[in-house]
Amino acid sequence: MGKAGYSTGNARGWLLAVIAIVLVAAIGAAAYWYAVKKEGASASGRGVSKALMEVKSTKDIKNSYDVIVVGTDPEGVAAALSAARNGLKTLLVDGKDRTILGGLMTEGWLNSIDMNYDPTKSVLGKHDIMNKGIFTEWYGKIEGDSFDITTAANAFYSMVQKESNIDLLMQAKSIEPSVAKTTDKITVTGITVTKADGTSLSIKAKAVIDATQDGDIGDMAGVPFTHGREDLADVKSRMAVTAVFRLTNITPERWKQFAKTIQAEDKGQQKYGINEMSLWGFDKMQDYPAVNKERVRMRGLNGGRQNDNTMLVNALQIFGVDPFDPKSKQEAQQIAKDELPHVLAYLKKSYPDFEGVELDGIAPELYVRESRHMIGEYRLSIIDLLENRDQWDRIAFGGYPVDIQRTSPADNGAVVIDPDKYAIPFRSIVPLKVDGLLVVGRAASYDTLPHGSARVIPVGMAEGEAAGAAAKLAIEQNMTFRQMSASKETIAKLQDLLNKQGMDLKPYTIKPAPFMENKSYEGLKTAVSLGLATGGYKNEFNLDSPSNQQRMVNMLNGIRKFKPAVLTGNPAAVIPNEKEPQKQPLSLDIAAGMIASLLKLDAAQGDAVSALQSKGYLTKQTVDGIAKKQELTNGDTYMLIHDAYKQLNAAK
Repeated sequence: MGKAGYSTGNARGWLLAVIAIVLVAAIGAAAYWYAVKKEGASASGRGVSKALMEVKSTKDIKNSYDVIVVGTDPEGVAAALSAARNGLKTLLVDGKDRTILGGLMTEGWLNSIDMNYDPTKSVLGKHDIMNKGIFTEWYGKIEGDSFDITTAANAFYSMVQKESNIDLLMQAKSIEPSVAKTTDKITVTGITVTKADGTSLSIKAKAVIDATQDGDIGDMAGVPFTHGREDLADVKSRMAVTAVFRLTNITPERWKQFAKTIQAEDKGQQKYGINEMSLWGFDKMQDYPAVNKERVRMRGLNGGRQNDNTMLVNALQIFGVDPFDPKSKQEAQQIAKDELPHVLAYLKKSYPDFEGVELDGIAPELYVRESRHMIGEYRLSIIDLLENRDQWDRIAFGGYPVDIQRTSPADNGAVVIDPDKYAIPFRSIVPLKVDGLLVVGRAASYDTLPHGSARVIPVGMAEGEAAGAAAKLAIEQNMTFRQMSASKETIAKLQDLLNKQGMDLKPYTIKPAPFMENKSYEGLKTAVSLGLATGGYKNEFNLDSPSNQQRMVNMLNGIRKFKPAVLTGNPAAVIPNEKEPQKQPLSLDIAAGMIASLLKLDAAQGDAVSALQSKGYLTKQTVDGIAKKQELTNGDTYMLIHDAYKQLNAAK
């Protein structure tokens, strides 16, 4: 007998059963990944170039639909597919001069996907894709994390073609929302479309989904938005736009040489990389001396391979572009055309691997990262990402780094944090003030900083799928989207419906990060929210590391823009006569003096701490929590800023 009373035969049977279970799980996982990739070029990458399918608009557009989806970017395609598969007669309409589906991915040539992988789940040792459903269905038809744009466009169109409930209208000259207004609310009731031939159509709908990149329909209907970095008190700034360009003669042999060069450049740091379809690195390009210095900078290359021995490159950043002004966007295209010959010459000089490569065009559409940010029933915050928060009304998940690209040639951008997993709530696609409308994609209800992560395609497609399914429930239950957003019972039905469609919207819990248990965490939250602290890809905030005098000055000057009428002083005025303040330790007295100087608060030297406490700008708890009064840590300074900023807001 064995230790637990089992016979040897029973133990052998138990072992065989365990092996069988493991094999079944492995086979199931392998089958899943095969299903994901079976219609694409295969998980190994490139396939054979295929002809681009001709996209045809539906001849007879009806005067009424259950759902109208505006915008043929991936988010819009997902929304239309979801609505149609739920039995709703759906119109998918586009108001740009596009001839294929996929928008930014196909017309903007942005052929590399910022993927979201679930840190809590793995399949055969690999992290699982975070957003499944329609995104995974489409992903299974393309080459991989970078793809051939013809493959992608054909995949979108073939999926739409199969749905008898979808009518398609391309290249509309204009699209405007039809609204019904009462004293207390605005309701979108459909759209008015001017077709390419000049004829006008008034089309009714029970629900409208705005999947335009900039929230155009919502804006025209009266939905409130912030613009650019407005919530960071910097309304005139927004992330750079990119003109994606194409390079020829990217042969298999050259690709192998790229791999060798990247390996040599990276030196094991894993900052650069290459697979069958994608490459990232070649960071010498960041030193490219732009001809148009005021408008252009290069970043390291992000390249996505095509099936015809070309590569699309996302690296040329252009500043000062108004995404709402066609003339400004045309100017940006011309800036790119003028700059790119110089870029290629520098590329060949810096990397001989590119000798023989030539330019072969610029994407028809610019890659605009940031424009409008909707104000919805819930506005996703950077703290949601910092704490990897779940949401009771989750409809999608994010996990991509908070990647804030440059806003000017003098800026270097930043990775604020790298979250593990956070939930997108249904409330973040429900706009304030306007009913009958959902807004999905990069214009959804996110603050500026979390938008740097949540704007990616897998998240937007999951939102689109949720919006299409939500329309079914709203119509069935005679509810507005706003009423849905407050009903836990209805949201549970929505989540159940989405799970049946292939999504995976289960609750989750992630262990708090060590920085959340630091005594200075409240200060860190304030600093991160104000854009004063970044943790990079490793979330290294260094709360217990020594700060310095210059760092404190920089942070206080950064706060000034939030309260310019009050913060009129000069925090650097109290720094002792030091040549290198960035190397000098920061004492509590000097830090308090800087804050008092910024506030123009009268305080004798050495009395700033008590003066700030008496005015409520500094708490006793914060002062007592500072272990070394002569050598403040970064965490200590964040707590000082937290106290001061809290009092500034209280004194409105």
